[in-house]
Amino acid sequence: MAELENPGVMPTLIAFLSSLLERVSESNDLTRRVATQSQSVSVFDGLSRPSITVHCYLERIFKYANCSPSCFVVAYVYLDRFTHRQPSLPINSFNVHRLLITSVMVSAKFLDDRYYNNAYYAKVGGISTKEMNLLELDFLFGLGFDLNVTPNTFHAYFSYLKKEMTLLQPLSLVLVPPRSVLTFNDEEASHQQQQQLAV
Repeated sequence: MAELENPGVMPTLIAFLSSLLERVSESNDLTRRVATQSQSVSVFDGLSRPSITVHCYLERIFKYANCSPSCFVVAYVYLDRFTHRQPSLPINSFNVHRLLITSVMVSAKFLDDRYYNNAYYAKVGGISTKEMNLLELDFLFGLGFDLNVTPNTFHAYFSYLKKEMTLLQPLSLVLVPPRSVLTFNDEEASHQQQQQLAV
């Protein structure tokens, strides 16, 4: 998508995406504390919260991964799919960083003609190559190997992000109450497109 090639769009997209993931993480952390039933522990869960913020981590990935800007939108789609297919593994502050590096790496491998190997992504993400390999495998199985993102789905997710980026100012991103990640599937996207055409 040509809009993503604009140099001013990516910093804003990264800021909003990281803010969204931080809100979801914080919300799920609160839910985790008050939940009576236990949530599953996965390979994505760290023993402690990483000291780097989600925003700084995503900026680091953007700086060093050299993947196409579309990879970040597709990574967002993958994270949404993963959380819906694995409801016992919600995004929280213990797993968001590992989920991010894995989703960006998988999207780069699927979308881009040239991409780095797992050892490089592991170094960017601050984890071992062995762990990166395990995360990739678990992520792919968690997605059911459903990696294809249709143009309608891509457009729906990107439109949502773009709309939110224009509505929210950087300072107010922190003040927005937590909410879950927006979900679209191909049917919803085509239905919304039909509704827009009807208007």
